[in-house]
Amino acid sequence: MTIAPTLHRYLAAENIEYVEIPHTFTMSSARTAQACHVSGDHLAKAVVLRHDGGYMLAVVPASHHLNLPDLQERLGEDLAMANESEINRLFADCAPGAVPAVGRCYGLDLIVDDSIQAQPEVYIEAGDHETLLQLTHAQFARLTASAPHGRFSVHD
Repeated sequence: MTIAPTLHRYLAAENIEYVEIPHTFTMSSARTAQACHVSGDHLAKAVVLRHDGGYMLAVVPASHHLNLPDLQERLGEDLAMANESEINRLFADCAPGAVPAVGRCYGLDLIVDDSIQAQPEVYIEAGDHETLLQLTHAQFARLTASAPHGRFSVHD
């Protein structure tokens, strides 16, 4: 598998430039960062959340974990982590657990943690467990331009 078809079409339609980085099979964002020799601070991890009868993505660095109470307070609504079957349904063309940090092409709103938004380059999952996409800060900013942002993660 390579880039998920939905993601690939969206990036092409939006003229987002990226570099594909193949890597050995990994099952966590922290291991992916290690395999690709990139800082976990630069790897955008997408956390799928249930809210208001729908879903959204919270994007945080792989070196952080989501502080759900802070995010709930910021958004003023109840949030819960989506379960595996919900995630697999939302990201049907992705390998289980390889969620790209791009919401719009999957019909999801997103919120971006300031600590990932500030990076000079950002890496995102391509929808499998063997490919990362490297984006410049400007390209990632274009992908997340309409997304709210704030501090809602804690460094591991």
